[in-house]
Amino acid sequence: MDVAISQSDGILFATDLNIKLEEYLYPRFAENLVRMALRDTRVVAISGPRQSGKTTLARRLARQGRTYLTLDSQPTLAAARSDPVAFIRGLDRVIIDEVQRAPDLLLAIKESVDEDPRPGRFLLTGSANLLTVKSMHESLAGRIEIVSLYPLGRSERLRSKTPQFINNIFRGQVPRPAEPLIGDKLLRLVAAGGYPDAIKRRADRRRQDWYLTYIKSIVERDIPEIADVAMPDRIPKLLEICARFAGQLTNLSEMGRAIGLDHKTVEHYLRVLEQIYLVQRVQPWSRNELSRLVKTPKLHFIDSGLLTSMRGYSLARLRSDRSLFGPLLESFVFSELLKATAWAGQRVSLFHYRDKDLLEVDFVLENSAGEIVGIEVKAAASVVRRDFAGLERVAAAAGTAFVQGILLYDGEKSLSFANNLAAAPLPTLWG
Repeated sequence: MDVAISQSDGILFATDLNIKLEEYLYPRFAENLVRMALRDTRVVAISGPRQSGKTTLARRLARQGRTYLTLDSQPTLAAARSDPVAFIRGLDRVIIDEVQRAPDLLLAIKESVDEDPRPGRFLLTGSANLLTVKSMHESLAGRIEIVSLYPLGRSERLRSKTPQFINNIFRGQVPRPAEPLIGDKLLRLVAAGGYPDAIKRRADRRRQDWYLTYIKSIVERDIPEIADVAMPDRIPKLLEICARFAGQLTNLSEMGRAIGLDHKTVEHYLRVLEQIYLVQRVQPWSRNELSRLVKTPKLHFIDSGLLTSMRGYSLARLRSDRSLFGPLLESFVFSELLKATAWAGQRVSLFHYRDKDLLEVDFVLENSAGEIVGIEVKAAASVVRRDFAGLERVAAAAGTAFVQGILLYDGEKSLSFANNLAAAPLPTLWG
């Protein structure tokens, strides 16, 4: 099929509306992880937010001779719910899309793979964090591998190779930027986010309309299926409050006062928002000897485009008031790090650092060997020595485990400030 392609600001557009842009153009680095898991694991699940590309990836894998079933189809869903055992009986090398809509299928799948333990028999997708679905954790423990699929990363949109940022920084290297991207171009990238259907919309208002419709759909459809929420009408308002607190320490009581909920209810609702991949709390990094730490998690949005829309920021407003850009940029870096750690060849955990002297580091990465890398984000084109104060505090606390500290900024050159401290352009993230 011939498809006319145009390009604007690094975003590709297809003029044939019958073809999915992300399917035709974008590689997904998670695909290799899924394929490897299918070779040695009985059940593999692709888990991530709705509209992040799970179905497109699943259909691509269905071309390898797999049967594709989606529980977004009402007749298929009804059959799965009415008799899970009969539904699963006889299925082999099958893809079941949006499996969280019929959680009773999981026990039937367990029985099937226990009788026939060949790897790769079931590939599931879910728009809720399947690690938090109790029935899945209990039914399929030891039988399932879960691969996360987030909205598009910048390197995927550039159709580049799998980035080696995580592996390189733990080797003490500062990767080269993948592209020159500063000022207004960086602002537009961050404001657009990574959802394929959102970035196809060129106008601010059109993208914001997509995000708001997206939230409405999730509140009305997904949340009632996965969680007991007494007041679902409060969820959109809570998400607005989360947008105000993005990049800050989580204060449940203050958030609750803004919408008339007690802190326990806010905690419950926040867990729901985390379960459907809208927000995530980043825990504080600490070593036992650090007694002056603030031990409160920070709140981040999974996607910077969603955060931009929830705050109601237009590009014109961001250009006129760059002070608004900081939390958006931090959310964008968080999202890119989340994706990069999923693709890395080593296990890496993500934390933040803040102490009672108000010194902080936006992100502290720790690998399975206990090695530490600090990453600070600055929405400015210049860097001075005092910008490294938080990184120096983490370096002192980590001792010999500290590999390096990197300050990502809106500039063009990598600058060394000490043997293990450097400033680097933002596109280093996908270099």
